[in-house]
Amino acid sequence: MFIGVLLVITWLILLLRYPDKALPVSLAAAIGLGLVAVWVVWLDNRELKQLARLELRITYAPEHCPADRPLQLKMSNGNDVPLTELRWRIAAYAPGDTVNLAENLYAAPRYRGPGELQAGALWEDCLPLPPLRPGYRPQSLEFRAEHLQGSFSD
Repeated sequence: MFIGVLLVITWLILLLRYPDKALPVSLAAAIGLGLVAVWVVWLDNRELKQLARLELRITYAPEHCPADRPLQLKMSNGNDVPLTELRWRIAAYAPGDTVNLAENLYAAPRYRGPGELQAGALWEDCLPLPPLRPGYRPQSLEFRAEHLQGSFSD
């Protein structure tokens, strides 16, 4: 923090004392920082669009999955590039409600994707149930994947 303040004060002194030399350098640095910022925003938006093209359906299906992992996940990659990594949290909602009934404790399960999922491919797996608030049964809830974080190969 101290070094940053010192650099800004030094830059202002140089800009006031030698404006003919410091102004072109400052403009070039500002343009460079602007280009880097535009590039970072573009990459972030591209990743958000790619994550939006993933289709994840989570259903409570104890008849198709083992007892310790009763949630059935079906994921399809609607992108034209392979998915390399994916992490998410599972939220549980009562039908028509907006309150998340899954408790996101430190000991809650961590959900990860298949590793590499090719473009247009489908992946199915069974997942453990997140801890639910007392008084709710999983068969009466809707489950959704939220807080998706992932990366795609180019």
